[in-house]
Amino acid sequence: MKQTVLVTGASSGIGLLIASKLHENGYRVIGTSRYPGKYQAGLPFKLLALDINDDQSIASFSRELFSEIRELDVLINNAGYLVTGLAEETSIELGKQQFETNFWGTIKLTNKLLPYFRDQRHGKIITLGSITGLMGLPSVAYYAASKHALEGYFKALRFELNEFNIKVAMVEPMGFKTNINNSSVGSEVKINAYDQLREKVAAFSKNEFDKAPTPEPVVDTVMKIVNEKTPKFSFPVGKGASLFLTMQHYAYKIFERAILKRMNAAK
Repeated sequence: MKQTVLVTGASSGIGLLIASKLHENGYRVIGTSRYPGKYQAGLPFKLLALDINDDQSIASFSRELFSEIRELDVLINNAGYLVTGLAEETSIELGKQQFETNFWGTIKLTNKLLPYFRDQRHGKIITLGSITGLMGLPSVAYYAASKHALEGYFKALRFELNEFNIKVAMVEPMGFKTNINNSSVGSEVKINAYDQLREKVAAFSKNEFDKAPTPEPVVDTVMKIVNEKTPKFSFPVGKGASLFLTMQHYAYKIFERAILKRMNAAK
């Protein structure tokens, strides 16, 4: 019997790649998009309308979803976006908007679907976090904070859902080439004291993105979690991920110097 998988934010980027790979491997896939009619043509799986910032949209989506399916085996929380900007230059309002989508939107949808998972007493909840949910980097303070918040929430939730045979996992990618930068929102405030640093960070970010690999390893990791009976919780993905995390925890000065060296070398 085919497993049914829900992928949020499945109309583009990593979400589209994950949903397409699942479909190719015989899963029944339901994707979500704020504008499904704009993207549905040509897709081999069905898109349903969902805006995770809108409580009414989440409620109506849930009703529509379970009119389409009887059971949901896997939820893949992928929808989200990126706010960039040095911390002091980023408004609190923009920071709140980042949390409203990346954290609260993800949690609201997950909580809406939990009763169905509990009733059927099985399932998986896989959330696309970020390596910045495990360490902080310049110019993504609010994005990193929202991903750190997801880590904390789902770390707790996995224990609470254990008796219902619901597995919880986080995927924490390093930098990969996706469309997240194209849809990012940047701070418009500029503080003169940060001019030199801002230029370095911009060059560093561009350099890292230009060198970034395509995101097939992220898709492969998600597929691995979907197929595993009892997956572990944390899945850092990308070259050097484990090394950077080890350095951050056990050799912070070396980690700090490595990041600063890469920033200073970027042109």
